[in-house]
Amino acid sequence: MIQIVHTSTYFPPDVETARILGEKTGIPEEVIIQKFGLYEKHVADSSMHASDMAINAALPILEKVNPLLIDVVIYFGSPYKDYGVWSSAPKIQHKLGAKNAYAFEIMNVSSCFPITLKVAKDMLTSDTTINQVLLVGGCKESQIIDYQNPRSRFMFNFADGGASTLLSRGNGKFEILESSIYTDGSFHDDIRVPAGGSALPASLETVNKNLHFIDVKDPADMKERLDPISVANFLKVVKESVEKSGYTLQDIDMLLPLHTKKSMFHQILDGLKLSEEKAVYLDHYGHMSSLDPLVGLHLAETENRLKKGNIIVAVSAGTGYTWAATTLKKIKD
Repeated sequence: MIQIVHTSTYFPPDVETARILGEKTGIPEEVIIQKFGLYEKHVADSSMHASDMAINAALPILEKVNPLLIDVVIYFGSPYKDYGVWSSAPKIQHKLGAKNAYAFEIMNVSSCFPITLKVAKDMLTSDTTINQVLLVGGCKESQIIDYQNPRSRFMFNFADGGASTLLSRGNGKFEILESSIYTDGSFHDDIRVPAGGSALPASLETVNKNLHFIDVKDPADMKERLDPISVANFLKVVKESVEKSGYTLQDIDMLLPLHTKKSMFHQILDGLKLSEEKAVYLDHYGHMSSLDPLVGLHLAETENRLKKGNIIVAVSAGTGYTWAATTLKKIKD
């Protein structure tokens, strides 16, 4: 039985409210709150990067667990990190003092947490020399938004933070059950930071044209193709994950989704026949790439919203486009 033992989060102190975001974008504050589903979000200053927030998130866990007993460190956070063509996992391993652990990264943008749970569970199941795996993630994606670009409007809720969780074969609060993952690669070309890769290396021209911010190639075309299938694919992976775990949709006690606009959040809940009380909505945090479901789990646990025996589903989706869900069961209060 592979289990989640501890969870922890970190948020930088600076906060951007819906009013401030409205002033930056020209969108009325009430629209930011009601449609974007955002009262405020945390933003990091120039001194703090994704790796730093991942480290800060993991520190409370390592006050309870000897870092020398960690066997693997996996970074699952945002691909927008301190540097390009650079792995943050070795830095995180070093700074945490987990020198007996090997470290690597898994990157699948916002869908990555449910996928990483599956990968770590499979590693612990198949390799008896691994006893404890630390998952760490950081996000500073507020910095890749051009608030004057209407094409990236739906990403204005991008925020910053860190999240971490420790997995082992025992002593945990949540059993990791089964996962479902689905990719539709026809969306591979729709959302990206245009410049900075090998297709369009950085230059004075790319900087002057604001090509180092995340952008949507053709919003109307993407919407026409994505809207008919997106919610259906969320429901598909949740249903498959729960059923593979031996349960039904009616057994779900808590949904931990990525942060989306309110209308999509309600569509997903309606499709699963869940009330808002059975989900965590990050309207005071925003969207932090792959961190959202783990942040939701930590909040639900610390707010005493979960009980022994509860069935919980972490679900997310990442541009490209991949939908992923992993089911958990609370086994200890």
